[in-house]
Amino acid sequence: MSLENKTVLVTGATDGLGKLVAIKLAQNGARVLLHGRDQAKGDRVLAEIQAATGAANLEFYRADLAVLAEVRDLAKAVTAEHDRLDVLINNAGVLGGETRQMTGDGQELHFQVNYLAPFLLTELLLPTIQASAPARVVNVSSGGQAPFDFDDVMLETGYSAMRGYCQSKLGQIMNTIDLADRLKGSGVTVTSLHPGTYMNTNMVIGAGVKPITPVEEGVEATYRLAVSPDVEGQSGVFFNQQTLSKANAQAYDEAARRQLRELSLRLSGLTSD
Repeated sequence: MSLENKTVLVTGATDGLGKLVAIKLAQNGARVLLHGRDQAKGDRVLAEIQAATGAANLEFYRADLAVLAEVRDLAKAVTAEHDRLDVLINNAGVLGGETRQMTGDGQELHFQVNYLAPFLLTELLLPTIQASAPARVVNVSSGGQAPFDFDDVMLETGYSAMRGYCQSKLGQIMNTIDLADRLKGSGVTVTSLHPGTYMNTNMVIGAGVKPITPVEEGVEATYRLAVSPDVEGQSGVFFNQQTLSKANAQAYDEAARRQLRELSLRLSGLTSD
């Protein structure tokens, strides 16, 4: 895919993988919309990328994914200011502490930030994405996946940060498969990937985990799914870096996916049922 006159939104683009992917996109001619939750940091990163790449087509959008109203405002701002969105990269994520945290919307933190917020954002941006076809949605997930217990989605019992993180990342993959099915024949592909194991990002280092995979490998894998012609037409699939792979078995359970989608529609306010 040529990036000339293409618009790409990267969530979580002020640090780590998202920032480096945004730089690579800008270097190759895309109009890049960067998202982050801190305005001052976003302004600094925007200026940094402009200085490093000479790119002029860069914009920053502030939204806290732990607040669903801000996710709606983000989608509204993007669609008001851009009549096309060729690629959406859902990259933003959080790894919380050992104390279970709830958002102001009443959701467990990992579930909302890593899964429900990108679910809602994608749904709200979908008309613009479809109007831009051929277009792509890339969900940056993880090899760490934990199945949902639908009697305890918010992890009231047996909580751990890693369980919350892994459950939310499987949710991304389940939605990837569902959305790909819904969009068959539309020219929009939806893929998910594990970009790398414990990449040397601030999130990993801050969690006290020794990095294993260079973040640059994750950048290449994510960038490939966003723009490369060699994955054109592939949809509803999960990649381990650049290798087609299989996710947790629950991802292929149609009933579980339907249950998660119905719950997500309700919790995100897209349906009252």
